[in-house]
Amino acid sequence: MKKDIKWTSGTLPLFSLRMEERQEAEYAMKFLLATTNEGKIREYKHLLGKAGVEFVTLADAGITEKPEETGETCEENAILKAKFYFEKSGGMPTLADDGGLEIDALGGEPGVHSRRWPGYEASDEELVRYTLERMKDIPSEKRTAKLTAVLAVMPKAGEIRTFAGALEGRILEQPHYPNPIMPGYPFRSLFYEFQTGKVLAELPVEQLPNGHREQAITKALPYLLSL
Repeated sequence: MKKDIKWTSGTLPLFSLRMEERQEAEYAMKFLLATTNEGKIREYKHLLGKAGVEFVTLADAGITEKPEETGETCEENAILKAKFYFEKSGGMPTLADDGGLEIDALGGEPGVHSRRWPGYEASDEELVRYTLERMKDIPSEKRTAKLTAVLAVMPKAGEIRTFAGALEGRILEQPHYPNPIMPGYPFRSLFYEFQTGKVLAELPVEQLPNGHREQAITKALPYLLSL
């Protein structure tokens, strides 16, 4: 019997369950996490694991195909990926997300096209260089930006819900590499986050409070735990 968990109104702290509640709760559903991005997998393990939500990766499921990300928004792409991998897995409940960097001085670029911003599938290092080149004449006070994330949850055919989060900051004039670059997260070395007063690259994903992906997952958790 799954424990009946009552949720408070408003924005929920991600780990608002008491430890004994986490241990007693039984979650009947295991999800497919639709990403090969090692940074995202690490972040989801941290954020979902403490809430008792289990998932397998695409590698675990032996799925190697990729959909064409043709959506014009992060939400459209997250839904597209959730549907694609739900079908490829034979109907396994699926979590898929999409996100991007939106730079105010560039009219919201690169947005949904963050990975393909230069016109091709760029490496992490290429994206850092391209960002700096595009912003070389933009003064510090006009380098504001935000990171966005949209999580799509598809537990069964015909049912899909999305949850979003955003993180405000600014783009540095030079990359900051206190730690080795985390594969799949090229903008962490350039993004100064206002809430913590730190460059994201200084913080392991486990130490970023209320990040954009954590916000989306926090909003999704009551739904995930109700399935």
